[in-house]
Amino acid sequence: MRGDHEQPVPMWSYISPEQRIPQDHPLRALRTLVDAVLKELSPRFSQLYAKTGRPSVAPERLLRALLLQVLYSIRSERQLMEQLDYNLLYRWFVGLNMDDPIWDVSVFTKNRQRLLDGEVAEAFFDAVLAQARARQLLSNEHFTVDGTLIQAWAGLKSFQRKDGPPAPPPDDPGNPTVNFHGERRRNATHESTTDPDARLFRKGSAQEARLVYQGHVLMDHRHGLAVGGRLTCAGASAERDAAVVLAAGAISRARATLAADKAYDTRDFVATLRALGVTPHVAQNTTKRRSAIDARTTRHPGYVLSQRARKRVEEIFGWLKTVGLLRQTRHRGLPRVGWMFVFGLAVYNLLRIRNLTWVPV
Repeated sequence: MRGDHEQPVPMWSYISPEQRIPQDHPLRALRTLVDAVLKELSPRFSQLYAKTGRPSVAPERLLRALLLQVLYSIRSERQLMEQLDYNLLYRWFVGLNMDDPIWDVSVFTKNRQRLLDGEVAEAFFDAVLAQARARQLLSNEHFTVDGTLIQAWAGLKSFQRKDGPPAPPPDDPGNPTVNFHGERRRNATHESTTDPDARLFRKGSAQEARLVYQGHVLMDHRHGLAVGGRLTCAGASAERDAAVVLAAGAISRARATLAADKAYDTRDFVATLRALGVTPHVAQNTTKRRSAIDARTTRHPGYVLSQRARKRVEEIFGWLKTVGLLRQTRHRGLPRVGWMFVFGLAVYNLLRIRNLTWVPV
């Protein structure tokens, strides 16, 4: 007998979203980890909200939604709300029932600002690290530090003089004609009118200059987890300055090793690490000058192992840029971009913890 193809409109549904999600779905293990982290942060959330008034969007749901946005590379909050409206898997992960209304995108954005003001990304990152430490996935002996460029949400045409005369009305407001020939543009005299925190910078002599930020990661060698991260304005010494801050804040064991590439091979940086009690396993740069790393370090077998293990930090950067929406940031300003950078590192760590500990049903 042929079945009816007409779609009925049921009045009630007796199957919950929990029953719709397979027991072996990878998001189930991730949801368990996230719930443990959010439970630990619950007292912090209570301090960000008033005791009276109209109930706001729960911060736990906000963070779960932001985690989905990073995890599935959803490029805007508007698309995220659209997905939450009809995607059953997303509704289950965030904690919404089938009949719960979806937030307006402006409401979601304004509530996210409260999380930014409360420095929730750093607390979320630390809580995820605590989960990794409880599962004995971290060591305190060998680390790697590195930096990467994150393209800002600003065009080169917005990079104009700080003290210049008011510009005439553009011929095309959407894409004005700008002639920079013969003008020397520097960060000291110019800034972007779109994102003043972005800096004009290039990675090497054979590469073009762009308006960028600089992200820095401290990685543990045992399982490639990020144990520290921060975002700074781009600069010639930004990588080394950030590395010192990360090492001082995350490395507590004496004589721990810190691997890095040739850009960190300077006498000041190596001397600073030794003063902190950290052994610098920095790659030797002998192209133009004498390396600050001598045979006292290179003669040990551990130096070779560190040089091999340090390349895994590129996996973190690769994931952040291809999946985590950080090849070119969608936000403007150092606080917001830095918030998303640290939050992206926390999501990466959650995935690593799940992959290392998950036992499929």
